[in-house]
Amino acid sequence: MTHYPEILSGLITGRHKWLVTGAAGFIGSHLAEALLSLGQEVAGLDDFSRGYRENVSFALTHSSFTLIEGSITDIDTCREAVRGCDYVLHHAALASVPESLADPVSYNAVNVSGFVNVLQASREHNVKRVIYASSSAVYGDNETMPKVEGITGKSLSPYALTKYMNEEYAEFFTRVYGLECAGLRYFNVFGPRQDPNGAYAAVIPRWISAVESGNVPVIYGDGTQSRDFCAVQNVVKANLLAAASDEAPGRVFNIGCGVRTSLNELLGKIYAVFAPGREALCVHEPPRDGDILHSSASIELAQRVLNYSPSVYLEEGLSIIHDYQA
Repeated sequence: MTHYPEILSGLITGRHKWLVTGAAGFIGSHLAEALLSLGQEVAGLDDFSRGYRENVSFALTHSSFTLIEGSITDIDTCREAVRGCDYVLHHAALASVPESLADPVSYNAVNVSGFVNVLQASREHNVKRVIYASSSAVYGDNETMPKVEGITGKSLSPYALTKYMNEEYAEFFTRVYGLECAGLRYFNVFGPRQDPNGAYAAVIPRWISAVESGNVPVIYGDGTQSRDFCAVQNVVKANLLAAASDEAPGRVFNIGCGVRTSLNELLGKIYAVFAPGREALCVHEPPRDGDILHSSASIELAQRVLNYSPSVYLEEGLSIIHDYQA
């Protein structure tokens, strides 16, 4: 368990009921863990197509947690899940750029139609606010650095397009129906319980798994491409800040650390934590379609409106993963 009460002290006033969609996934399970540690009531919705029961094993016997097994693609399941909830933290999604290029139909069905189901159910049941996961992928081919919320480019993948559509639908539901929605554009989130397996796994858990097992990590490209790596603890903090801020509805916010790290630098940091003393070896393969070269977040808007600031940076985040796995 992560020391969430210390990080999140004072961010929630009173006791509320929260729905976390995708609760058995990486980010969703951390949200559920944090809310329970803060004395909140939590309903978790997951169809276990991508999430794992062991991710919520800590919650299954908790008296304040209810697990609902089902998909956001079913409107009646969404209605059941949101009933009686004050807040919805929406994190159920398909989330791979390469996979979305291979299967845009599934990505639209889950990420767009499923999201509209969550919004409609929340509207019908008078949910106070929906906080939803967007992505830095919405910046597409725009080369402005750091990324600023009002400047985006053409989408480079169906995944990116679905997240852009989420933002448009959320703004519409806020403006037309009065359902308070706020979006968080995540930048390369990492942390404990992130799945290292599969062809489309995120780079940090994939490389940690390779290094720990004595294999050589793969870099797609020359390794000079860079990302803003954001520990999951910061994401949890941002969700609760967005739920509390009177100025959040109808807006989207970058959630990152505002620090850019190249993949070559990241590889060295992973070896230093998980295989100290070993040479940082890697294999280079051609770049993947849909991947951008550089990404870092301007977090000025989140700082100003949400009072957001990162609590955990890359090196500490890697150490937290190491200690969690020990």
